[in-house]
Amino acid sequence: MSGRGNGGPLRIVRLANFVTPSSGGLRTALGELGRGYLAAGHEPVLVVPGERESDELTAQGRVITLPGVELPGTGGYRVLVGRRRLRGLLETLSPDRLEVSDRTSLRWTGEWARRNRVPSVMVSHETADGVLRTWGVPRTVAGRTADRLNARSAWAYSRIVCTTEWAEREFVRIGARNVVRAPLGVDLRAFRPERRSTALRARLAHGNDVLLLLCSRLSVEKHPGTALDALATLRGNGVRAALVVAGDGPSRDQMVRRARAERLPVAFLGHVAERRELADLQASADLCLAPGPAETFGLSALEALACGTPVVASASAALPEVIGDAGLAAADSGEAFADAVRQLLDRPEEARRTAARARAELFGWPAAVDAFLAAHDTCALTAHDTSAPAAHDTSAPARAPEVTG
Repeated sequence: MSGRGNGGPLRIVRLANFVTPSSGGLRTALGELGRGYLAAGHEPVLVVPGERESDELTAQGRVITLPGVELPGTGGYRVLVGRRRLRGLLETLSPDRLEVSDRTSLRWTGEWARRNRVPSVMVSHETADGVLRTWGVPRTVAGRTADRLNARSAWAYSRIVCTTEWAEREFVRIGARNVVRAPLGVDLRAFRPERRSTALRARLAHGNDVLLLLCSRLSVEKHPGTALDALATLRGNGVRAALVVAGDGPSRDQMVRRARAERLPVAFLGHVAERRELADLQASADLCLAPGPAETFGLSALEALACGTPVVASASAALPEVIGDAGLAAADSGEAFADAVRQLLDRPEEARRTAARARAELFGWPAAVDAFLAAHDTCALTAHDTSAPAAHDTSAPARAPEVTG
């Protein structure tokens, strides 16, 4: 890759879809990388869809919001669909580098970048075949469709960035030669074991012996129902467990109805926007569940590990690669997740929590920023430290949870 700005500051224009105020991992990653690029001496510009147009300077650099079309049944996700307007904006911004976090509707921007000789990167935040399968597409059809999409993307973009070896496999399968790996990171100061609160744990557990936590968008591709399956199985086997759900999405109402019908002790907190409030929850839980089968990294799971809380993750996803021996992988069923929960609880508490924190310490945002900058064939121009809590990280009263059971 080569381009303007070699040896000096680069204008890195980033495009992303499916970002809302209640988004999880993608929104966190965009913010941390933007802050890192800015601290490293570059000029990040993020373009996202929203309800109305705006253009503002933020802690992660310039953020431009264009009116986007809301996708029905997704809980508020919007996409950038006006190609002519977005093309005009790109020409006005005149990027030195283009970074795209969308595998589908924004793929055309890779060809725009090629025509304009702008080095470009597509970030694989999810596998194409994994997402297709979670939406019910048969495995063979999903695989063939994903191969066609990925071949086109690998041709259009200068580089494909994958956050794990697991995510890289679908590009290796088609022989793509421009794939690089750049793991994401975790804020090791904001998410730490010292945030564990016995009082908070007792309040959420409601007299039960085990407190489980699900931090996830509640949508079909995340398989949040597996957490309810696991809870029902555990309680059916005599384990007095309760579940806290931090997240929102189109599957929430269905989950609430089921929890009430089955009298399962579940607290639905909705989207938890405050980082310190989320860290308190993750530190105070006994275990966190990550049932999404198409996750290519799993920032929420890594944040839980940083808080000293082990994770049970889907064996179908990339998370086993991330969590290592600080958790367990389970097949995509409530019974398998319940069995993994029992196995982790059999480990001494201090040992399992120490192992979780040690694993998280292998991942930091400064290293992630450096890896992404390397994918852009540049580096930090000034010393940077993205591990500190964001300036907007202030505490706020927790909303009253919706409790069932």
